[in-house]
Parts: sequence; C-alpha cells; structure tokens
Amino acid sequence: MPSTAATQVDRALEVLSGRPLVALTGAGMSTDSGIPDYRGPGSPLRRPMTYGEFVSGGVAQRRYWARSHVGWARMRRAVPNPGHVALAALERAGTLRGLITQNVDGLHGTAGSRELIDLHGRIADVVCLGCSRISPRDVLQARLEELNPGFVDSVGAEIETAPDGDVLLEATDGFRLAACEACAGALKPDVVFFGENVPKERVARAYAMVDALAPVDGALLVAGSSLTVMSGLRFVKRAAKAGVPVVIVNRGATRGDPLATVLVDEGCSEVLSTLAGVAPGPTYREPAAPAIGQWRDLAP
Repeated sequence: MPSTAATQVDRALEVLSGRPLVALTGAGMSTDSGIPDYRGPGSPLRRPMTYGEFVSGGVAQRRYWARSHVGWARMRRAVPNPGHVALAALERAGTLRGLITQNVDGLHGTAGSRELIDLHGRIADVVCLGCSRISPRDVLQARLEELNPGFVDSVGAEIETAPDGDVLLEATDGFRLAACEACAGALKPDVVFFGENVPKERVARAYAMVDALAPVDGALLVAGSSLTVMSGLRFVKRAAKAGVPVVIVNRGATRGDPLATVLVDEGCSEVLSTLAGVAPGPTYREPAAPAIGQWRDLAP
C-alpha cells in the first residue's frame, strides 16, 4: 500500500487493537469477488427496481425475473474474497463479536462468518408474496430454465451485468414466469428492495449488537459502505452517540465520515487482511467465458 494508506491503516490498527469489534459491511466488500457496486468511484448511475414497481404486476415482475435469471446464471460462481476471509478469521479469533452486512450475496456466510445479520436478506432465497413460503433460488432457477429454454444463451455474453446481479436487458416480453408451487402466488427474491422496510426484529438485533460495544470498550468497523442511506448509517450514528470508536474502510467519501475516528480510503481486501494478520490473496478476475452464477444488492 502507498505510504498514505499505510499510515491510515496504522492509525486504524491503533484504534482497533485489543478491542472487541462489530463490523458493518456494504457492497464494496464484494467488488473483489466480481460483484459491481452502486456508488464506488467510477460507478455509473444505476436505478434498481423498487418494491412498488415489483408488486405493481406481471410486467414489472417479468422484467425483473428475466434479467435476474440471466444474472444468476452468470454470477452464482462468486466466491468470498480475502476481505470476507479476514473477517471470518477475526471472528474465529474472538475479536469480531458480530457482523452486520447490507449485502445479500451470502459471501460472508460462505467464508465462515457465523455471528451474522443479513440485514437485507439473501438473494439465494425466494419468498411468495401470497403465502410467505420461502424456497431456494436454485429450485426457481431450474423451473425458469424449463419454462424458458435457451433464454440465457440467447441473450449473449456482451450484455452488461448490473450491480444488483441482473443484466441490462430490455427485451423481456416473452419471458415466462414461475408461480409459487404452494399457492400460485407471485414470487420475489427474499431481499429488501428499495422502498421496502427492513424487518423490525432484524434492525433490533443489529442495534443490540452495536449497543453491546460500549460496555466492553469495543469499536465499530465499517467496510465497503458509502453509508449513503440510513439503512447502514443509523448504526454508525448509534455507535458514535455512545462514544464507540468508528473506523471506516472504503474507497471514496462516505456519509459517515464526520462521525469516524479513523478513515481508511482504500479497498477492503488488502486492508482487512492486514488488520486480521492474514496475507492478502488474489482478487477476482473475469474468466474468459461466462460461467454459472449470481448475487444481488438491492438494499435501500
């Protein structure tokens, strides 16, 4: 790392050393796993589908599932990067007491994190809007393939993948939807869309995780989040109000910068590996040919 970044990391280490930690992560955690983010430096303006749009009817749902069907088939191969591995290592060492992620890709769990709150749900799960039945996304993917044979191949590899795990596809009129196998209701990914509220119980658990830091002289570590929306920023505000040190690791400015004890303007993989004493590994590189895979960050 350049000397300035090294100085920032040294300051972060001084603050974090010997303290119990809770981590709050965002989309920047997963960019080294090949998953683009919304607000990182150089990211183009994106507008994901809102909850209101999705529940408006079949046209919006067909558009969503057609694009997501192709995106899942491309991005399901995503694997944890060194940043995910570092946080799991900190948990195993007893340093990291809890992890709140705004991501829905499931990569923290795959890396081995167990004290984990998936604040916005997981894209690997599907919920029925009619009966609330939860089912695996892989099962739905197989059903959609049967209903739309050859659809993924017909799209072509040149179609751009969007940050929320779908693709920038306009021609979706002929795509056939799959309904809930229990009640024939409409299916939705079990994630929090823009305009949808995070379940109150989940928020309460996350607040409790942050509140537990003050009595033990702990610190909050924010990694890869611009904190642009209140969904994540509220936990930084909670920590700062309680006098808990806040260390932010993120490329570019964040909305929580005025509340931070230390700012590290770098990517997550190398910095978190340094913090955990884990040697950084290779970052993601796009394979020559598309593989099968998926992820989605629809968090508000």
